[in-house]
Amino acid sequence: MAKSSQTLLIVFAFIAIYIIWGSTYLMNKIAVTELPAYMLASIRFVTAGLLIFGICKLMKIPIRVTKRQFRNSFIAGFLFLTFGNGVFVWGLKYVDSSFAALEVAAMPLIVLILMRVIDGKKIQAMSVVGVVLGVIGIYLLVSQKQITQQEESLLGMVIIFFCVLGWSFGSLFVSKANLPQSYLVNTAYQMVTAGITLFITSLLLGEHWSWPTDWSPRVQLSMSMLIILGSIVAFTAFNYLLKTVSPDKVATSSYVNPVIALLLGWYVLDENITKQSIVAAAILLTGVYFINTKKKLVMFSRFRGKLKGKPIE
Repeated sequence: MAKSSQTLLIVFAFIAIYIIWGSTYLMNKIAVTELPAYMLASIRFVTAGLLIFGICKLMKIPIRVTKRQFRNSFIAGFLFLTFGNGVFVWGLKYVDSSFAALEVAAMPLIVLILMRVIDGKKIQAMSVVGVVLGVIGIYLLVSQKQITQQEESLLGMVIIFFCVLGWSFGSLFVSKANLPQSYLVNTAYQMVTAGITLFITSLLLGEHWSWPTDWSPRVQLSMSMLIILGSIVAFTAFNYLLKTVSPDKVATSSYVNPVIALLLGWYVLDENITKQSIVAAAILLTGVYFINTKKKLVMFSRFRGKLKGKPIE
């Protein structure tokens, strides 16, 4: 693939995970008001996975994989979708969708720390600045009395944090794992295997299942958008990016998603937006810039040059 074409594809992939995933918090929040969490996630991922397999057949993309690739797809699907998404949707019962999205903004910080601890990767100065801004933004968010004093909000916050931790581990795993070469095939296996485990979980928990014809029109619309946009389009873009750019840069989607979720939650569901939340969102977005930028921190570079005894131009 030509470098210009790949750059354009990367840009579109980032747009997908930034904007589409930002809207899925709202879609999940609408759907979970009527549907059990694990049933919702199971139907979403099995349907999306089967549709992707159908697309692969039409495009004549081979769907056969090795045992190792299947196992790795299963592990990735569990971390991302069974745990990272299925349990997350359950957590949405206790907190606003906009707040949940803002809490997920801790993921770039967690990914950077895991990359340092597990891979020994050096954290760049600009990324450190981005992380510091992220921590400040997260603190401003979770310290709000309007949120922390809500009944069962602490439970929701803990649930979502562990989901973020699972998603962060999954990001590092996928970036190095032997997975199907086709990003569509990879996504399909992750979704179908995760959907099956979510189905089993739903049955074990005794969730009440219903037919789509029994759902309200807005839930039907939300589920359709979750399957087509949130699963097929955005998740395929996500898997592509994990194999193309650094995981910490992919994780910055969780800084942008909150802003989209915040606005949609306010506009559609009448969720409250505090001034502190707006400030937190602005700081988190600034953190994205510092983690993603290729520019060097001038003051830090000069200081490091002096330590090494190099002349400063």
